Amino acid sequence: MRLTIHPLQRYVRAATTLTLALLAACATYTPLPLDGRAALSDRVEKLDRATDSLPERLSMDDVVMLTLRNNPDLVAARAQRGLARAQVLAAGIVPNPSLSGSYGFLLGGPGTTAALAAGVSQDLKSLVTLSSNRASARHAAREIDSSLLWQEWQTIAKARLLAVDLMEGEKLRQVIGQNGAQLQELLTRNRDALTRGDTTLTALVPDLSAQAAVRKQQEDLERQQATRRRDLNVLLGLAPLAALTLSENIGVPAVDATAIEQAIPSLANRRPDLIALQLGYRSQEDKVRGAILAQFPMLSLGVSGGHDSTDVRTFGPQITLELPLFNRNQGNIAVERATRQRLHDEFTARLATAKAEIQSLLADMALLQTQLAVKQPQLEELQQVAARAGSAYRNGDLDERTYVDVLSARNAKQQDILGIEQILLEQQIAVATLVGAGMPPVTLSPRETK
Repeated sequence: MRLTIHPLQRYVRAATTLTLALLAACATYTPLPLDGRAALSDRVEKLDRATDSLPERLSMDDVVMLTLRNNPDLVAARAQRGLARAQVLAAGIVPNPSLSGSYGFLLGGPGTTAALAAGVSQDLKSLVTLSSNRASARHAAREIDSSLLWQEWQTIAKARLLAVDLMEGEKLRQVIGQNGAQLQELLTRNRDALTRGDTTLTALVPDLSAQAAVRKQQEDLERQQATRRRDLNVLLGLAPLAALTLSENIGVPAVDATAIEQAIPSLANRRPDLIALQLGYRSQEDKVRGAILAQFPMLSLGVSGGHDSTDVRTFGPQITLELPLFNRNQGNIAVERATRQRLHDEFTARLATAKAEIQSLLADMALLQTQLAVKQPQLEELQQVAARAGSAYRNGDLDERTYVDVLSARNAKQQDILGIEQILLEQQIAVATLVGAGMPPVTLSPRETK
């Protein structure tokens, strides 16, 4: 007995085999649950670090290293790299061809067999814009890398500023403490004299007033320092109240104003945010080019074949052409061109603003350095006057009110100079950040746009 296989069964089997083969190459779903127990580290030793051990007192380099490796926002932002790589992969994949088929059962009439038709075609329009889409995705991926680098650079600058403010705040705390100890000594002596009846209550007023002012300064500074410590801890990926000890000599590289001025013309090839804007602009250039190429009408080429119910067999080319009578992609072209113009103007404005900010900071630093040079001799003179006034007061040749005024003037000058030094250090960090100091120059080749 001969087994006859119906033609429909053969096609069903072939389609089933092809479907199973395609499914075997497909990706599978894997869940990625959220971690509801995520929390900041409670100790520095638990942080991710480049070395096996850390010093007891962290240097500026240690702070920068820990910030880069543990800052929660930076860790989350780096996930964008994976997204950009996936977009590059998606943009470079050639679109699939289309397969069509039909089967008509013979229900009646002069026919002798069922009708069958099949065809395969490829969309050519998607191939025309494939190169532009690939280039746009590559530039967009590099833009994300540069934007992430700029975010890292800014986070480092914030950590440096907090570390400097903490160290300068500690110096100020010591100065205020020494001044407070001197005033407390006067106050104790006068209280003892009042107890003995050697002075009056009026003589205590200047000491009480000066001591209250110093105490308020100490309390205000203590709150500022506590806020700075918590902020720095969070930047490093530490719990706000975790212990963190910094080196007394944190170290900030000096700024060479002449070298900074010489670096300004190459700013666009050095600062990561400006490089990111240029890459974003080039990505948009490719989108404009792709939108113009997309004016090409929808065209599909392929072949088809089959037979009708009378078993007349045919085979030949198949063409599907869109008629561009109304929509010639002019809307998308206008949108992409307007977006390109916006990015062009944004880069120009950002570059001009960056240069102005750097020049303004250099001018401020020069002014502060001039003021500091004037104030340092004034402090030395006040320190000498305070020393002589102390001797005169102890010998009974100077009244206490005048002596307290001299101490207050010296204390105010000390704090004034410490404040200027702190601002100068902050501006050094700001200039280094704005100019991209330490960043290697990047040259964007014109071929990258092709």
